Amino acid sequence: MTLASENFVTLAIAAIAVGILGWGFARSRPFGKVGLLAWLQSVSLMLPWLTFFTLFALGIYVNLVGVLVLLGMSTGIYIYLGKRLRTIAKDLPPSAVPKWRSQPLSAEAASSDATDPNDPGKPMPQGMPVTPGLAPMPQEDIDLIKGIFGIDTFFATETLPYQEGVIFKGNLRGEPAETHAVLSTKLKDLVGDRYVPFLVEGPDKRPTVIVLPETVKPAQRTNIQSILAVVLVIATVLTTFEASGLIQGFDFFSEPSRWQECVLIAGGLLTILGVHEIGHQVAARKVGVEFSGPYFLPVIQIGSFGSLNRFLSFIPNRQALCDVAIAGPLAGGALSLLILLIGLETSHPGSAFQLPSGFFQASALVGTLAKLLLGENLQQSVVDVDPFVIIGWLGLVITAINALPAGQLDGGRIVQAIYGRRTARITTVLTIGVLVLASFATPLALYWALVVAFLQRDLERPSLEELSEPDDARAAIALLLLFLTVATLLPLTPSLAGTLGIGG
Repeated sequence: MTLASENFVTLAIAAIAVGILGWGFARSRPFGKVGLLAWLQSVSLMLPWLTFFTLFALGIYVNLVGVLVLLGMSTGIYIYLGKRLRTIAKDLPPSAVPKWRSQPLSAEAASSDATDPNDPGKPMPQGMPVTPGLAPMPQEDIDLIKGIFGIDTFFATETLPYQEGVIFKGNLRGEPAETHAVLSTKLKDLVGDRYVPFLVEGPDKRPTVIVLPETVKPAQRTNIQSILAVVLVIATVLTTFEASGLIQGFDFFSEPSRWQECVLIAGGLLTILGVHEIGHQVAARKVGVEFSGPYFLPVIQIGSFGSLNRFLSFIPNRQALCDVAIAGPLAGGALSLLILLIGLETSHPGSAFQLPSGFFQASALVGTLAKLLLGENLQQSVVDVDPFVIIGWLGLVITAINALPAGQLDGGRIVQAIYGRRTARITTVLTIGVLVLASFATPLALYWALVVAFLQRDLERPSLEELSEPDDARAAIALLLLFLTVATLLPLTPSLAGTLGIGG
């Protein structure tokens, strides 16, 4: 990268940052104090990103301690402002609350980012499950279901039959979570398990209850899909062995007798993949949802791109969606980071693997950690490293790929759960665009862009209770995960690498 291009990047980052902050401030002014607090909360989320990447573009090194301090300060400020904001806005009418904030303020305002408004001619909110070919709901069932509503929960003012279900418009009188629980209990008492209530945002941006047949639940895994999953597991085992062989300079498929040389790296990668999936399953069981086993995506260059999973039951709320989605990357990422740190700490002259020092420029996160633990060794043309460095590095890359904020990837589900469907749809388009651009540098990016575009671009279906958002702590964890994702995949610029002393 030339000096002129680096200056351009610096100016572009500064211009974008100023533009976003100015746009947010302009939108917050009409709402007075509550608007200012909402804007400051958004600024606190952006602060670590802006600071790190602006200094990064300027060639100024921020070590790991500095990054952690920034993240800690940002998290504390975000949580404090969130509490203040909810306290002040608790009794305000919806018109006095900014519609673009990330946390719920009141029962009426909580639905502002739950779903996008649709074509007025299509009253069913986008993303709602619909099973074609079923007869409309019988009128006697509609009349019976009307009995679940009341002035202390949801006061229904309009009933709209829609395909096999029915939409109830009205006014939400209580907190979304409590209201949905009451409505669900009453509905089950009246009609058993035949129907399921969804509390979502309607096309008019008002809380809406949609009652659908229980048959709209996600389809279970078929025998063919189970066989496919097993085949993909076997293929992933083979590609991890092949990736391990390529790293060591030979082709495992051509020389399978050397399989023992591949066991350490392949076993490490498979362990990270397994821990990632265990994280999902443990979280799913904790929140009471069914989450499918993995459909692994084998790839020769790095062993695997991770896996795809499906929800096999209704998702209770956005917090449950967040918990299941975030558990996998946190578990796999934490293990990968630990393995990387152990590998860097135990690396010494004469270690089993030799890497060109320029390799450490491929990741801002790995490069800065390597600088802290390997020091002046990175100035040599070749660096001796422990095999754990390779395992941890590849594990972080696989985790980061799955944590990209797109569609039904883990990162896409996290963004949808915390920031709403509108934001998730935008980040999906941007992520696919970035992957397409990155494909000019590496074919792997194009492969992943195609996987996301054709298999995972759709957002997750709405939760049963779609209005309540995850708490501030989960938003802070999501911020940290997305930060580490970008830091893992973003390479160091030549000037910053030179400043850090990385490269012979």
